[in-house]
Amino acid sequence: MENLSEKHLKVSAIKNGTVLDHIPAEQLFRVLDILKLRDCKNQITIGFNLDSKQYGKKGIIKIAEKFFEDDELNYIALIAPKATVNIIKDFVVVEKKLLSIPESVIGAIKCANPVCVTNHEKIQTSFRTTVKDGEVLLKCHFCEKSTSNKEIQIVTNNR
Repeated sequence: MENLSEKHLKVSAIKNGTVLDHIPAEQLFRVLDILKLRDCKNQITIGFNLDSKQYGKKGIIKIAEKFFEDDELNYIALIAPKATVNIIKDFVVVEKKLLSIPESVIGAIKCANPVCVTNHEKIQTSFRTTVKDGEVLLKCHFCEKSTSNKEIQIVTNNR
């Protein structure tokens, strides 16, 4: 019988793929939506509400045999700027990527303005990002409404 004082979290390793770690627990499912992982056919391991010294609780996502472009990953920085990205090959971390807030966001975020043309016609959304007092703001290209990253809605349908 296993000694109860030696509890270990066992999350299976992946041979090749991407590991997204240190995601604030409350943002985990939004990260899935930003990267459109709900439609992904690859093996995905998700850890939710794991103990974290940095966040209290964190999330982790492991996607086997999937690698992302930097611009796709940087969208994560809008909602989880301290998340880490590890690229795995033959069970070894071969690259650690730092996220940076993108200058523009195309198609991933819904405009919060209910009368914006993007909410009524099949027009892909487009935003410019700025950082003000430590908060990320997204300004719509079409209606010029600014939205805080805390209030953004992820586009979950096809772009």
